[in-house]
Amino acid sequence: MIERIWLRAIQYLNVKLKSASMRLTRWTGKSSVYIHPKHLTRLDARHHWYTEYLEPDDIVLDVGCGSGAHALRAAGRCRLIVGFDYDERQLATGQRLAAEQGVKNLRLLEASAETGLPFADGTFDKVLFLDVLEHLHRRQAALREIRRVLNDDGVVFLAAPNRETSWKRRLEAAGLFHYSDPDHKIEYSREELETELEEGGFRVEGDFVPIVYDTPWAGLIDFVGGLSLSAYRRLSQWKRKVALQYPQESTGWQLRCRKTP
Repeated sequence: MIERIWLRAIQYLNVKLKSASMRLTRWTGKSSVYIHPKHLTRLDARHHWYTEYLEPDDIVLDVGCGSGAHALRAAGRCRLIVGFDYDERQLATGQRLAAEQGVKNLRLLEASAETGLPFADGTFDKVLFLDVLEHLHRRQAALREIRRVLNDDGVVFLAAPNRETSWKRRLEAAGLFHYSDPDHKIEYSREELETELEEGGFRVEGDFVPIVYDTPWAGLIDFVGGLSLSAYRRLSQWKRKVALQYPQESTGWQLRCRKTP
């Protein structure tokens, strides 16, 4: 009983501290909008790992772009990037950030991969599908739509959560919600994620790359980031180092995927 109460308290604090970190980035002048500190650490190449694969002539799609943090970063490496999301307020924030940063090759629109995308077959060279799959109900429908609008030589850059970390198993054993986000509909083992992608018409190219260590104190680290980006960067580097040493304890994976014939 005491274990369960303690774990629930940690969960509650993580949610509150993560939210507070986003408010702090604005209140302390780090950003003109509420945004997670991870999007402000420009020297953290791990978080924007996909940019090294983008080419100057690429036309890129950002699925579930939110406020456009990834799309804005990718815009400097490609000819055109189109981001879509269902949340009008997030899109408005993205438009504001694009105007502030003078980004001209970004287009943002309201759409859903689960119900169909307003693009012709094979329109895009690359697709960003980052931390979105686990939020969807109709995941196979979304994967099929992404496959349709991606050209035959294209690549999908995907990030998805690992459900088998020690911290999540501890929460599950206590009978508590053990996903990393209350909105997650699913989280994966490596085998489950690979199967999901294969059923949607994709194969994983290369390794399952770990992201960061799934620490119970992630919310506190986020809160530190709202106060100090340099301290947050150092803590993020520590989380990354531990994840590389113990991949099974990573919050999730970064993957490159191609269409199956």
